[in-house]
Amino acid sequence: MKLLSKTIIAMAAFLQLWGSSAQGQIKTGDKIPAFSLQDQDGKTFNITSVLGKQPLVIYFYPKDETSVCTKEACSFRDSYHDFQQYGAMVIGISADNVASHKSFANHHQLPFTLLSDPKNEVRKLFGVPKTFVIPGRVTYIVDKRGVVVHEFNSLRDGEKHVTEALAALKKMQ
Repeated sequence: MKLLSKTIIAMAAFLQLWGSSAQGQIKTGDKIPAFSLQDQDGKTFNITSVLGKQPLVIYFYPKDETSVCTKEACSFRDSYHDFQQYGAMVIGISADNVASHKSFANHHQLPFTLLSDPKNEVRKLFGVPKTFVIPGRVTYIVDKRGVVVHEFNSLRDGEKHVTEALAALKKMQ
């Protein structure tokens, strides 16, 4: 019995350290937390400045210039006109610094806001889970009142975040 107890404790510690936990994760129906971060131009972006004005597509991604993250960002870019037709603002957030975001945005001609969250404070506010040591990839569709109407979590399928976001925005019409 003592060995079983130690095994369970060890497994729990392993999962807490390496696994993902959605406990505390913002879900559909939740109001998003207030936050401010630096954008790719080094300007302070405060989420409260856009709440009440338009729907938001907030997507968290692991790292600039990596394969899936680049495909995801370019998919948001390629569908940017569709997001504009729904009046939605697209915001990408990762732990990369402002200079990395600026380079990433310029390299791939990204027309939307990228926010630098170097201490993962906003990622933690949203409760974005990680998989092993890789930061999670979660997209939140937020209505004008700041309430999440849809969320999508997939580390591997970056491009599906765009189709999920567009479908959620269409339902909001």
